[in-house]
Amino acid sequence: MATLARADAPPRDLCAEKQQLAEEGFCVVPDVLPLGEVAEVVRRLYRAAEASERNGVATYMPILDPNAANVRVFYLLEHDEVFRDLIRHPLAVELVQALLGQEFLISNFTANIARPGSGSMFLHSDQSLVVPEPWLEPWAINIIWCLSDVHFENGGTLHIKGSHRWRTRADVPDNAQDLLQSFVAPAGSIVAMDGRMWHTSGANITKDEERPLLFGYYTKPFLRPQVNWNVALSHETQASLDERMQIWLGLGLTANTGIVDGHVNRQSGNGGRS
Repeated sequence: MATLARADAPPRDLCAEKQQLAEEGFCVVPDVLPLGEVAEVVRRLYRAAEASERNGVATYMPILDPNAANVRVFYLLEHDEVFRDLIRHPLAVELVQALLGQEFLISNFTANIARPGSGSMFLHSDQSLVVPEPWLEPWAINIIWCLSDVHFENGGTLHIKGSHRWRTRADVPDNAQDLLQSFVAPAGSIVAMDGRMWHTSGANITKDEERPLLFGYYTKPFLRPQVNWNVALSHETQASLDERMQIWLGLGLTANTGIVDGHVNRQSGNGGRS
C-alpha cells in the first residue's frame, strides 16, 4: 500500500478549519482518505486487534467501557506502517501545529471499534487527564480518523460545544450529559478536537453497523507522553523511523528536549549537555 503521508499531496487550504478549531474547539476535514484506503486501514486495524489479543494485550477495558462491544486497540504505531503514516499525515500535523505550535509530542495512538450494543464511557476532557486545572490554553489535541461514516446512532463521539473554554472541574455543569452532541462525518474524514473539550464515546444503537475510529493524541512538548515509546516500540520499528518522527515520539536520550531554539539536538553521547 502506498504511503498515506504523501509528500507530493496537493496543498489544501485549511484556514476555515483552523479558525473553527480555535473558536469552537473542533473541526471536521472531509475526504482526507479515499474510501479504498479507508477499507485497507480497517483491514489492518482488525488484524492489529487480533494480534493484540494473541500478545496478551486485552482489547476490552472494563475501566473504560461497560461491555466488550467496544474493542480497544493500543500501541498502533508498533502494529503496522499504515498507522505510522497516519499519525504524521501532513493535514493532521498541520492542524496539530495550528493549535499547539510547531513543536509537539505524539502522546498516544489508539483505536476504538464500537460494535452494536456498545455503551458510553465516562465524561472527560483529555487534557484534564494529564494536567491539573486550571486549563487556560490548549496543551493537547486529538485527531480522530473516521474509518466509517460517523453519526449518533453508530456511536459517534459525543462532545459538548464550548466546553473547551471550561477552566476547572467546577465549570462542568450538573446537566453536562444533557448537552452532549455527536460528531457527524463521512468515512475518510478527520475530526480535530481541542484537548480541553469535554466528551465521551457514543453508544452504538444500530443493529449492524460497526464504527471504527482512530485517536491520535498530541501534546505540548513539555508534557510526558501517555505511552513510553521506548518500551512500546520494538528496536526494528524504532530503527525504521526518521529523525523527525523520533523527535515527535520523544525517543532517545533527550526525550522531549530534542528541539532547542529551533536547532535539532542530535542526541550526542552526553545527552546534549555541556
